[in-house]
Amino acid sequence: MLLIKDIFQQNKRTYSFELFPPKTEQGFQNLIGTIAELAALKPDFISCTYGAGGGGRGKTLDVVQHIQDKHQIRGLAHLTCVLHTKDEIKDILTDIKSRGIPNVLALRGDPPQDNPGWKPGRDNFRYSSELCAFIRRHFGDYFTIGVAGFPEGHILCPDRDRDARYLKMKVDAGADFVITQLFFDNKDFFAYVDRLRKLGVAVPVIPGILPITNYASLTRFCQLCGATITREVKNIFEPIVDNPEATRQAGIDFAVRQCRELLENGAPGLHFYCLNKTSPADQILKAVR
Repeated sequence: MLLIKDIFQQNKRTYSFELFPPKTEQGFQNLIGTIAELAALKPDFISCTYGAGGGGRGKTLDVVQHIQDKHQIRGLAHLTCVLHTKDEIKDILTDIKSRGIPNVLALRGDPPQDNPGWKPGRDNFRYSSELCAFIRRHFGDYFTIGVAGFPEGHILCPDRDRDARYLKMKVDAGADFVITQLFFDNKDFFAYVDRLRKLGVAVPVIPGILPITNYASLTRFCQLCGATITREVKNIFEPIVDNPEATRQAGIDFAVRQCRELLENGAPGLHFYCLNKTSPADQILKAVR
């Protein structure tokens, strides 16, 4: 089986990409082409989101299955608790297993845009740690389980020490590795890993990297997810906000510097948020590999 946890035993570093499921058939066909280009870069795995931001979920498993079957690359299927009962989650996991997908990223997820006030009831999971425990209880060791980590603390949990304890709960419940939310100050990542290690968390913590290609879009997104736009980033990108080509090149340069520093100081790999495009993640990866 193509278990992601096996890679950590074999490789000193892992390189991976994240995609999202398209909403249209044309978008799906476009993504098939992007996947082929990314596969040619020989990543260790490629993940696909599941209703990020409360959006659509339909094609996630089709995308992951295509990654595995067509390209023989490990696929990672995101799975969120939001809106699903425990029985529905069990049915989805059974479907994932029946497709031969052995890797899941277990997430709480965001309420849907048309129901932002949704709250979990007695038959829903409240936290991703509960989802991890449920997967282990019902499916044993079939799945490698990844979870999300937040170097600056989750937006709903600004206490960074408490947030680290919540991450430990996910690992204690069965998680095998962590992928972090984007960040732009590497000190936040290394301090986060240090907090986790002091709590006894030993699993790999992979930094999530978002190449900057559109500064205005970045500022809006960071407001939603709670990531800090550092003074260094502002100084670089605010003066060129209306220059797409300059922004793109500066984004590549910044990401290469960020990635090199992470790897040189012990990060176990890099996970690129691609936004369903091959470039500039391909250029950044080639520069740092």
